[in-house]
Amino acid sequence: MYNSYSSQESRDDWGRRPMRVLVADKFEQSGVDGLAGLGCEVSCEPGLKDQALAGRVAEFEPDVLIVRSTRVGEPVLAAGPLKLVVRAGAGYNTIDLAAASRRGIYVSNCPGKNSMAVAELAFALILALDRRIADNVISLRAGQWNKAEFSKARGLYGRTLGLLGVGSIGSQMIPRAKAFGMRVVAWSRSLSAERAEALGIERRDSPREVAAAADIVSVHLALGAETRRLCDAGFFAAMKKGACFINTARGEIVDEAALRAAIREKGIRAGLDVFAEEPAGGTGAFTSEIARTPAVYGTHHIGASTEEAQEAIAAEAVRIVRIFQETGKPPNVVNLARKTPATCALVVRHLDRPGVLAAVLDAISAAKINVQEMENVVFEGAEAAVARLNLEAIPPEATLQLVRTANPDILELSVIRL
Repeated sequence: MYNSYSSQESRDDWGRRPMRVLVADKFEQSGVDGLAGLGCEVSCEPGLKDQALAGRVAEFEPDVLIVRSTRVGEPVLAAGPLKLVVRAGAGYNTIDLAAASRRGIYVSNCPGKNSMAVAELAFALILALDRRIADNVISLRAGQWNKAEFSKARGLYGRTLGLLGVGSIGSQMIPRAKAFGMRVVAWSRSLSAERAEALGIERRDSPREVAAAADIVSVHLALGAETRRLCDAGFFAAMKKGACFINTARGEIVDEAALRAAIREKGIRAGLDVFAEEPAGGTGAFTSEIARTPAVYGTHHIGASTEEAQEAIAAEAVRIVRIFQETGKPPNVVNLARKTPATCALVVRHLDRPGVLAAVLDAISAAKINVQEMENVVFEGAEAAVARLNLEAIPPEATLQLVRTANPDILELSVIRL
């Protein structure tokens, strides 16, 4: 079963039909309405995954796919004419970026829209661990009164909060920590001494230095090759005995075996919203050993799950689709090349006439040189323009001379080494 929404009042320029958007996860109604308001044909089918999702992509032929936690692998990307995948959230590790890049499919996310929600949950876990809230509740529900046991708490005032990552979420932790009278130390690859001073926090040179200085460590890092299992045995060995560890980022950042050892050997307590192996859907069996550990307070990957955050994410997803519809280039793209094999830029100043750039590209192609990037900037009045072609190799002089003389609409040609 699915719901389809569309507006008949407008047509886009993607051919003879409106842009089609397949929403394969839970999505706010305001977002669905916003997409329909753009003139998109929207099909909402939360719960689609794996072969069913690939089959629906083949059948519906969407231009855009919007997902939250649903995994998007190469079979889905290859099933239809997808041009854009929008991850309605900050992370994008559930999407096969390499496969999308091979097919020229944009992948965009919605960064920063759930920052406050995740920071709120992180602090909820900190407070719950310190005051053992869950254990209090369990004891009372079992008909037991144990004030003597649960009166033991360290409190947050005067304690040190250590942050791994000071991006949109990590930075939201700072004012909340200060409101509780906490000192903040932090590490981030991009954290400079100047920014740390502006934030009113203390910078550390490594994650382990943060671990050694903090009473509570909270992780707010994106998952990547350099952060996978960043919190390993050496990291937990650096933590203070009895300290607290909070992870609301990605489960794979933590070596769970090392964390379990630290719980046993150093009395570390943990608040975890994310785990290395999570069910793919919204419900399912969960047999994580660390989630059953008494010293761990776990939640169900709900950091971004507030009404405020979901409305903001839906609005951002609509904005991404709108800009893509209008310009063909979506914002927040995460799979564009940071560096291409280009070695030079061919700069062509030319009259804005038909066929000029086609002739240049023909000459470059004849020289067996690949164009890595290209832009053409038109001046006021649309009489002249400057094109910049980033090439993987410098063209031979004969090719450049051919381009210079073959078309009188070319005013100047120059090569810049990159």
